[in-house]
Amino acid sequence: VWFSEKMFEAKFNFYTDYIIPLCANVDAYLEFIQTLPAIDTPQVFGLHPNADITYQSNTAADILNTITNIQPKESSGGGGETREATVFKQAGAMLRKLPPDYVAHEVKARLIKMGILNSINIFLRQEIDRMQKVITMLRSCLTDLQLAIEGTIIMSENLTDALDNMYNARVPAVWKRISWDSSTLGFWFTEFLERNAQFSSWIYDGRPNVFWMTGFFNPQGFLTAMRQEVTRAHRGWALDSVTLHNEVTKLMKEEIKVPPAEGVYIHGLYLDGAGWDRRNIRLTESTAKVLFTMLPVIYIFAINSTAPKDPKLYICPVYKKPQRTDLTFITALCLKTVQAPDHWTLRGAALLCDIK
Repeated sequence: VWFSEKMFEAKFNFYTDYIIPLCANVDAYLEFIQTLPAIDTPQVFGLHPNADITYQSNTAADILNTITNIQPKESSGGGGETREATVFKQAGAMLRKLPPDYVAHEVKARLIKMGILNSINIFLRQEIDRMQKVITMLRSCLTDLQLAIEGTIIMSENLTDALDNMYNARVPAVWKRISWDSSTLGFWFTEFLERNAQFSSWIYDGRPNVFWMTGFFNPQGFLTAMRQEVTRAHRGWALDSVTLHNEVTKLMKEEIKVPPAEGVYIHGLYLDGAGWDRRNIRLTESTAKVLFTMLPVIYIFAINSTAPKDPKLYICPVYKKPQRTDLTFITALCLKTVQAPDHWTLRGAALLCDIK
């Protein structure tokens, strides 16, 4: 967009007052550079003014994290409660809320009833196995931590790390290793309970009408399983030539009463870098100071065609977390837009499963 023939037009500018100067010598160029503002607005780079809020929030969070990290770790010598006592109570409260273990033979019986060889149910079994690992690890870590604080067992390196992180409301490293990242311990534990509730209701009450994609360990696997399910339902279709397509509905999660005939409904995705026009079902500019917009339910389905997508649509990447890396990338969804798709690429518009 910036490096094109348009640059040579007389009226071209990147943003108000950001022009390409035509100077006779180097000194004149340097003089021009001095006249530019010391702090650039996000619009110069094609971003929305809201990007400045995100930048400042991230900077403040980094500074506070550094301060927390260099604080002394000794128990408080004042009249207040010690770190150990605080964490002991916290561990007790978490243990009381911990969901029961999945009983292997009960899960298998439910899966057989639902169709154990159905690709979506194979995916569910894998997710429940991973969730069970997290429940087992959590129960053992919290119980051991309480015993170590009481002095019954030795405080190991992992338990010391759990103690320090729990006191600072962060997720201990051992937990993160087999689960997911989160900005605070509270957010992590709430998400843990919500994820487990989705699996538990799916296995015991039947397949949900709308899926919460954020709650999956392997969202890509979920979409692949859905493609396989659709492929198997049509004789003569081959998985290689079946591609995912999507439509954003006007409905929110509560309004969906029945599942689609084919494909899946998903909810819980947030737009970052753009707003959403619900009436016209298309992208719109972000509202000032509103960083994230919840998207209505999305209908994802598969069709037997490898034809390229409509170039007028914005191909929007979907990430698990606000950290946009290849490790958190899930897939890309098509969103309708009035502006050229390039506009949203410059805006950095993306969909996030989780904003915490």
